[in-house]
Amino acid sequence: MNNKLSVNFAGVDFKNPIIPASGTFGYGKEYEEFYPLSILGGISVKGTTEKLRTGNLPPRIAETPSGMLNSVGLQNPGIDHFIAHELPYLKTKDTVIIANMAGSTADGYREVAEKFDSTDVDMIEVNISCPNVKAGGAAFGVSCEGAASITKIVRAATKKPIMIKLSPNVTNIADIAKAVEAEGADAVSLINTLLGMRIDIKTKRPILHNNVGGLSGPAIFPIAVRMVWQVANAVNIPVCGIGGISTWEDVVEMMMAGAQTVQIGAALFSNPNAPLEIIDGLNKYVEDNKLNNLQDIVGAVKPW
Repeated sequence: MNNKLSVNFAGVDFKNPIIPASGTFGYGKEYEEFYPLSILGGISVKGTTEKLRTGNLPPRIAETPSGMLNSVGLQNPGIDHFIAHELPYLKTKDTVIIANMAGSTADGYREVAEKFDSTDVDMIEVNISCPNVKAGGAAFGVSCEGAASITKIVRAATKKPIMIKLSPNVTNIADIAKAVEAEGADAVSLINTLLGMRIDIKTKRPILHNNVGGLSGPAIFPIAVRMVWQVANAVNIPVCGIGGISTWEDVVEMMMAGAQTVQIGAALFSNPNAPLEIIDGLNKYVEDNKLNNLQDIVGAVKPW
């Protein structure tokens, strides 16, 4: 690989750092109407669980200033369906396939990781923002102990590179990043959505049937940049930056904070062509700044 946007991330070669985020791109089929999936660095597929999930009751999407709330509830056909019907199609698209996985119990995570291990996915992204049904519903990822325990289970279940997706709904995200690194994570991705709420003032009911949901979009970008910077300075494993990225300038900023790759999420809903525009902008940025490779800017921020 010799193009100037290429990166080896956690041992996996990406042609560029641009990855549609899990839950925003499905399995890529709808977006093929706009461009070939091969232009992307990779795809983080819809979150996969051990069994089919129908998701939460609607309404489960709400607009917010500069963003959106969602409480889709990990709707997906289950891992067996994904392996049999979605993965073979994805593996023909000449891009890195990142299998995003989730669970509500430790055994659920283990089962999904073991099944992914026998496939030809390139990397596993582990969503630890799921509620632990055996611990009162608190997300696995809100404590060092919970995050470490799931990382240890997944690490033991697969030889594939694993990237732990960190929740921002915590007191110190750097400590949690260090905890998953210590248990064998090959990379971390952050941030997952922030918890938010909207209320219909006419009905006095929350707009989302689930009452609360995950906030994404440009509104959370500064928080994501801050957390990526903190984590990148706390761990020795690579970081994938997520949260409100809409433009190539956002990508440059996120990489200067310490991210080696990035994921594009909510921006895809308002601008399906965002990945193309971002890749074009990054190519021009590299040439204009005479960089040997875009990775030269990773962590280049100079704090006061």
